[in-house]
Amino acid sequence: MASIIFSPKDIFEQEFRTSMRGYDRKEVDEFLDDVIKDYETYIEQIQELREENEKLKQAAARAKTEKKAPSPAPAKVAAVPEQTRVAQSATNFDILKRISRLEKEVFGKQIIE
Repeated sequence: MASIIFSPKDIFEQEFRTSMRGYDRKEVDEFLDDVIKDYETYIEQIQELREENEKLKQAAARAKTEKKAPSPAPAKVAAVPEQTRVAQSATNFDILKRISRLEKEVFGKQIIE
């Protein structure tokens, strides 16, 4: 990353030589005052972002270490009796029939209209 050459104080203390057909000193000073304000704002934003970045890095490191911690062994799934599986599939089939009837009812009326 490029380093910052001027600080707000450097800009404030900068002196320019005057010449016969130079710029209006007051106008230059007003412009430089705005530049100083911008620099101060940028410096504050950079500092805030660096702090936020550091917090996020720490949170990521904590999450990574927590993830590595051994988790309890998963509980064994009990075998589902054959009768229950048949009942579930019948239930699923019934649900699909009902949904089909509802779709015909809803979409059938829309097609007619």
